[in-house]
Amino acid sequence: MRRSTRFAGRSVLLSSVAIVAMSVGAEAQDRDGVYQLGEIYVSGAGQGQTGVGGSTITREEMWTFGKQTLDQAVNLVPGVVSTLSPNGQRNETDIFVRGFGRWQVPLMIDGVRVYLPADNRLDFSRFLTNDIAEIQIQKGYASVLDGPGGMGGAINLVSRKPVKPFEGEFSGGAAFDNRGAYQGWNSYAMLGSRQEKFYVQGSANYLDQDFWSLSRDYRPFPAQGSYRGSLQDGGRRDGSDSRDWRVNLKAGFTPNATDEYSINFIKQSGSKGAPLNVYNNPPQPQNYWLWPAWDIQNLSFMSSTQLGDASYVKTKLYYNTFYNLLSAFDDITYTKQALGRGFNSYYDDNARGGSVEAGTELIPMNTLKAAFHYREDSHTEWNHNQPTLPSGGFVEPKQNQAQTTYSLALENTFHVRPDFDLVGGISYDDYWISKAQEYNSARGIYEYPKGGANSFNWQTAAIWRYSDTAEVHFSVSDRARFPTIFELYSQRFGTAIPNPNLGPERATNYELGWKGRIAPNLKGSAAIFYSDVRDLIQAVRVSSTQSQTRNINKGEFYGFEMSLDAQLSPQLTVGGNYTFIERDVSDVSVPGFKPGGVPTHKAFLYASWRPIDLLTVTPSLEIASDRWSEVNTSGSGVVYNAFPAPYIRTGAYTLANVNVSYMLMENVELAGGVKNLFDQNYELAWGLPQPGRTFYLKAKATF
Repeated sequence: MRRSTRFAGRSVLLSSVAIVAMSVGAEAQDRDGVYQLGEIYVSGAGQGQTGVGGSTITREEMWTFGKQTLDQAVNLVPGVVSTLSPNGQRNETDIFVRGFGRWQVPLMIDGVRVYLPADNRLDFSRFLTNDIAEIQIQKGYASVLDGPGGMGGAINLVSRKPVKPFEGEFSGGAAFDNRGAYQGWNSYAMLGSRQEKFYVQGSANYLDQDFWSLSRDYRPFPAQGSYRGSLQDGGRRDGSDSRDWRVNLKAGFTPNATDEYSINFIKQSGSKGAPLNVYNNPPQPQNYWLWPAWDIQNLSFMSSTQLGDASYVKTKLYYNTFYNLLSAFDDITYTKQALGRGFNSYYDDNARGGSVEAGTELIPMNTLKAAFHYREDSHTEWNHNQPTLPSGGFVEPKQNQAQTTYSLALENTFHVRPDFDLVGGISYDDYWISKAQEYNSARGIYEYPKGGANSFNWQTAAIWRYSDTAEVHFSVSDRARFPTIFELYSQRFGTAIPNPNLGPERATNYELGWKGRIAPNLKGSAAIFYSDVRDLIQAVRVSSTQSQTRNINKGEFYGFEMSLDAQLSPQLTVGGNYTFIERDVSDVSVPGFKPGGVPTHKAFLYASWRPIDLLTVTPSLEIASDRWSEVNTSGSGVVYNAFPAPYIRTGAYTLANVNVSYMLMENVELAGGVKNLFDQNYELAWGLPQPGRTFYLKAKATF
């Protein structure tokens, strides 16, 4: 029976790095430092078992490969890729799990969903990793026990928990561009104490980036006729500054070996610029944007109580807040907001809710679990228009929206044999919009019709552990995703017609997977996946000036992924993974529509070489084929002859990276490395080139 939830196994690809870097005893201790109350449930998994699909990224792996933010880290595992939002103009990073993006793949911190009810436009680059024990990624099959929204999978950031009577960690580093100029720094500090019946821990994480520089291979387009040439010549990327910090506090009570109760507080805050499209010169007027504030706060209580030898109950109670300020300016000086396009846009959200999960093995050969989730979201927004006018501009009245969501789920694992499990799960999800206000100068504050929907979800899986080191699984999961308030009601500055009757979109995901040890020093994994996606939510053009969000699209996502790791000697481990994915999506409103953001081919390769006991050299390659990106043809600076279509392939890339670490003493590690070693120029979205060669130095001390 599961007394603590375990995610679907560590990524085969990356685990060998930990093997080289740590002894078996140290790896077990690292595992104990995971805050297990914050893990999400994986169907068919017990202690030490992998369950149905998925990957886990550990903090040791994030440190070794220099992944400071969530969007960087996910590129280490197969089936997952980070990219800029479709046209990149908001400077937000999205994550796709087997083709499903931020709307279909919920993000959680310690099992509590981070959800923005207005539009759920999460920027995954804002989530730092130093205080994270592991990143759980479910692909396609996310258990119904974890709540609504897992249409394409789930991502969960699991925090750390102390394991010693007194412990701490301090780390810091600095980054330099391809000319050696100082770019910024990061730091992390953690102190904690684990006693017999309680623990406490506090940590702080900070990342400051003044700028990043373009590759020296970047070549701007020259001026041609009325076209003024590329907006940026090279060097330091304008608008690339960012600052993010997070504080994580935790206190827990453990009255015995099985029960645990904790209070947790997480606060993160950030600000950033928005680099402009280099091909639009002059820039589009509405794109002079900055994000002075992007703040998330979470207060939660979590518990796990054992009821006899065969049953348990777990609870979560939480209160979340989100505050966002988007500032739009008149011109590239980012100083004036006096024109009609100048404004400060404010979001102020809060969410309160909780869940209870119970399980029992009192039924012979069965593990039965049930879960109930309840959540209330409140969204408030307002604009301060033209704030730098002598009159002070105009402040809109606050508009409020409110939404209630709940889910009731049941899952049973039938233990056919000690090595073979059958899993079946069902859930009923429901949401209701109880308030939806809008404002315009003619009508003032007015109400949209209330709306809502429900969905029935089901999933099943078979797991056969045919040896002590290998298993095969097959799974089917049919899940829905409810629309956001923006999709239901937004008028998009007069260019859209609201649709309160918009329904959920849905996907049926199939997977056949295997993982195991091929030889004593060789292990691997493989999976074939297929998703039937229907009722996709898409903006449909209904006139020359307006669109409406409707359930019209259908599509198919399919592909396969694999990984191999070989320990060639005590000093050398090599490995890698590869993903192939295709997305076929029809859109009757957009001729030639292409789903963007996801490369057809993606690979990650690495080696971990230890020439002497204290020195480890870890080179790696991140490889991706080209991907579709939107071309914004409304700007006067578009080179139409070069980019005649609304979609364009961004181009493939291969990024070479290397990390060199040296154990100065038992608990002190020095490291340095290079990202994008060969200074390749590449784009994730049209007109938005990415950082060139970056050097870094860092150090870590633990006790």
